[in-house]
Amino acid sequence: MTERPLPVVRVLRPTDVSPYFALRLALLRSDPLAYVTTAEEWAGRRLADVAGRLGMSDHHVTYGAYLGSDLAGILTLLRESRTGLAHRTEIVSVGVLPAFRGQGCADALLRAAIAQARRWEGAEQIDLSVTETQHAALRLYRRWGFVTWGVQPGAVRGPDGSLRALHHLTLKL
Repeated sequence: MTERPLPVVRVLRPTDVSPYFALRLALLRSDPLAYVTTAEEWAGRRLADVAGRLGMSDHHVTYGAYLGSDLAGILTLLRESRTGLAHRTEIVSVGVLPAFRGQGCADALLRAAIAQARRWEGAEQIDLSVTETQHAALRLYRRWGFVTWGVQPGAVRGPDGSLRALHHLTLKL
């Protein structure tokens, strides 16, 4: 029996922009109800602008999960910079390509993000939002200890015109 490789997570750098851009576009196309950004909006972005958002700073980091040489998933962690909000971090733009789901990528990405949030001095919580259609994502976040603090009905309009609720979750560090 062949063992599947374990996901390897690393910080994505500006030089990773092409695979990152392609993966995010594929995610937006494969599950448009999961995201606020549309595939058309993303496709219209300049690679140079996207590259400028990769790497690590005092206020953001984007991780990539690799299975072998394949970029399989992504996650971005943001840190508030304003003094009154600097205790908060936020996870955004999470996704694992359908072909790589169920292989531990999302867990590995979350592990890296939570560890980084704990390293940021003064960070006390991680917030995130999930559209109501994303049952597996909600189960994943709850398994990691995130709790729902509110549900916002009709928060996001889908490409088909339907309105979707957003579940807002937090994890105290």
